[in-house]
Amino acid sequence: MDLIMIIRVAFRALVRNKMRAALTMLGIIIGVSAVIAMVSIGQGAQASVQAQIESIGTNLLFVSAGAQNVGGVRSGTGDSGTNTLTVEDLDAIKREVPSVSMVTPSINARSQLVSGNANWNTSVTGVSEQYPDVRKWPIQSGEFFTDADVRTAARVIVIGQTVGDNLFPGTDPVGQTLRVMNLPFRVVGVMKKKGQDQQGRDQDDVSFAPYTTVQKKILGSPRVQIAYVSAISQDATYTAQSQIAELLRQRHKLSANEADDFTVRNMTDIADAANATSNTMTILLACIAGVSLLVGGIGIMNIMLVSVTERTREIGIRMAIGARSSAVRSQFLIESIVLSLTGGMFGIVLGIIVSLAIPRMLGWPTLVSTMAIVGSAIFSVAVGVFFGYYPARKAAALDPIEALRYE
Repeated sequence: MDLIMIIRVAFRALVRNKMRAALTMLGIIIGVSAVIAMVSIGQGAQASVQAQIESIGTNLLFVSAGAQNVGGVRSGTGDSGTNTLTVEDLDAIKREVPSVSMVTPSINARSQLVSGNANWNTSVTGVSEQYPDVRKWPIQSGEFFTDADVRTAARVIVIGQTVGDNLFPGTDPVGQTLRVMNLPFRVVGVMKKKGQDQQGRDQDDVSFAPYTTVQKKILGSPRVQIAYVSAISQDATYTAQSQIAELLRQRHKLSANEADDFTVRNMTDIADAANATSNTMTILLACIAGVSLLVGGIGIMNIMLVSVTERTREIGIRMAIGARSSAVRSQFLIESIVLSLTGGMFGIVLGIIVSLAIPRMLGWPTLVSTMAIVGSAIFSVAVGVFFGYYPARKAAALDPIEALRYE
């Protein structure tokens, strides 16, 4: 019996029991679709995190006042009572650290912004003119303030899209005037829309003014909470981190046995940690979904064993008229592979449909993975071979005389 004839016989045997074959394939269909959907969710989350990290800047470092100490009682980074970071420190970093390209302070305040009869409570962050380049955040309309505005503590402000929509609905905010702490500020630009972050916070509900203006006219304090430092490249971030720490220790006159009174955090470390977490989650989701594939494979083995028992007499007749054991084994093995492969194809289609439907129904980002699809197809064939081999071998090992006597 040639291979084509064996395949035809295998298909005829499956067609005779359509309902049983369909129910057997159901386990594989659910398993494959679950794996594709779970991997798509995991990779979608990973891509979303990576996109947000890249939008901040992978060559970015955070320098903040105060120091973290997990085991002891220390002030946290950016603590309002810790004035260990100054503008002079940042100037020194930009001037003396060769692996640093740009530096901007970030001085946070919160105030009520008023324009005519409209008002909106939002953050007013004091930064330098390099902030858009450091944070990879372009201007939508107008322009960012200049170095001259920073030096003169000019009352100019750049707002986010949310602030603009609430204070200047239906009009262009650029060139208009709003009040901060009863002081008039001229709107010189609007930041490009960013949307919500991973925690659901509106990234466009912000405004930016020269840090000198925020220090002198809003907060009345020279302190610096946080600084954003851009290294010359992603590879240079670790060099910049150690050089900044060494420089600040010298400037703050810290002895060898004194702990840092500042914190330097590397965005590359944060990105690596986020990617590792996302990878772990993706693998975990895939493993959980893979259990259903295993259950589907056990179902195939069970049905094939039942099929061998039901067709014992048929097997005996085939072998009595000259069918070799290898042909019988191939027939049952092909039946198992056809069941798992057909179920895998349906499962792939269902998995893609579910993956595309999840963002619309639940709002979760998904990314359909080609590797997950190819892997699922290969795994479907492997399941058919692995779980179909024992029943096929059992059928091929039947004694023809005993099989003919079977009732």
